[in-house]
Amino acid sequence: MNYGFIIPGGDLQTIIELAVEAENAGWDSVFYWDGICIESVKLMYDPWVVLAAIAMRTQRVRIGAMLTPLSRRRPWKVARETATLDHVSNGRLILPVGLGTLDDGGFAKVGEVMDRKLRAQLLDESLEIITGLWSGQPFNFHGQHYQVEEMTFTPPPVQQPRIPIWVVGAWPRKTSMQRVLRYDGLLPAKINADGSQGEITPADIRAMKAYIVEHRTRSTPFDIVMEGETPGDNLQQAQAIVAPFIDAGITCWLESRWSLMDKPEEVRARIRQGPPRIA
Repeated sequence: MNYGFIIPGGDLQTIIELAVEAENAGWDSVFYWDGICIESVKLMYDPWVVLAAIAMRTQRVRIGAMLTPLSRRRPWKVARETATLDHVSNGRLILPVGLGTLDDGGFAKVGEVMDRKLRAQLLDESLEIITGLWSGQPFNFHGQHYQVEEMTFTPPPVQQPRIPIWVVGAWPRKTSMQRVLRYDGLLPAKINADGSQGEITPADIRAMKAYIVEHRTRSTPFDIVMEGETPGDNLQQAQAIVAPFIDAGITCWLESRWSLMDKPEEVRARIRQGPPRIA
């Protein structure tokens, strides 16, 4: 069982310092986030540059961005950026991906695709291209949206067979969950009958895990990731929050404090209190 921390904001130097503190406090992974322009957020930075800086200041924690909407990024550029970052971090990168949230001006204000179905198609093609280029072997691709003439990217990532890819799975939508099966981790989401997003429960995690066990054919490691909040000043209460999800099948808990985006000192305090580990 692993415990990660999502750093929600702050100035660049503070973000890097918080990542170092997270490693020192015993967290297993540190995540920033991938955004272009959100009007309510005062300070935003490019995730790959931030993660490179974090990689240079840490030695143990896994790193990544929560999460990258691949439909608005060139997949061959992402392949090169992530492979490079995997080398900078000596094989500690994780790539979480999904459709993204449309409140980011990086969609509507610059003419990116907004339609959900098209973004899903671009996500699928992007993942095929990225994993193909990571192979270090000659690769070409001819899809509906992207055309890639034969190229060979070297060096490949440090991690083999590839950098772990965590994918958002919208339960119980079959197409979304089938995408998850092809990769290395589930970022669970729940879609209600009316199309609204629901709250994930341990029962939902249990059902998603059963689906994955039944349908996934790859024998490589697979993570089920849960994002939430626990009180750092009450370990027993924190463990009580996490335990039902562990019993249901998660392999990673991500502590997230999005409401503290402009309150880095409160984030620092929670980081220092450490993860809600269950012995």
